[in-house]
This record gives sequence, structure tokens and C-alpha cells, in this order.
Amino acid sequence: MEIYVLLSNLVFSPLETNMWYTYVLQSKKDSKYYTGSTGNIRKRLKKHEEGRVVSTRERLPISLVYCEICNNQGDAYVREKYLKTGMGKRYIRNRIKRFLSLTGCIC
Repeated sequence: MEIYVLLSNLVFSPLETNMWYTYVLQSKKDSKYYTGSTGNIRKRLKKHEEGRVVSTRERLPISLVYCEICNNQGDAYVREKYLKTGMGKRYIRNRIKRFLSLTGCIC
């Protein structure tokens, strides 16, 4: 039997607990994005939400808007670096826009 943990809008299975994650947060205060990577997504998001991360402390509240699961720390870091480039930012904006249009949240 597999147990799943619901985290925001993402579901993680036990097989994924040893994976690394590249994630994007959006500030509800200024609508800007923050991109990061971690080996423990729940713990990292909790730190963000509690204001224990300098980069997002002044931009609370925040929400998780995108997450990718990577095989290892190196892959997650490379993906994080890409998502911080101009092309990566465009990729994220398009993914979010497409998701919202498919769910009927925007026209």
C-alpha cells in the first residue's frame, strides 16, 4: 500500500521522498517569483512560510506555484539555475499561464 502526502496542490508518494525538488514560489504581496531547490520540500516550504528564509521573508505570504522532482541534487541545482535565466522565467510563466487556462481560471 502506498501512502501519499498532499502538499499544496502536489501529491508526493513515499518513493519520491529521496528525490530532490526544484520549486517556484509566488509572493502574494508583490506577485514576484522565487526559485529554489531542496531535498526536503515540506521542510523548506515551512521555513519559507515561517519567514526563516531571508530571500522571501519580506514578501510573505507566498504560495507554491510550480515544482519539479529531480533524481539528484545536481539535477535539481542545474534546473534551478536554468529557471532563473530569462528563458527559464519565460518557461515558468508559460507553464503557469497554460495551466490556468486549462483549468478555466483565466480566459
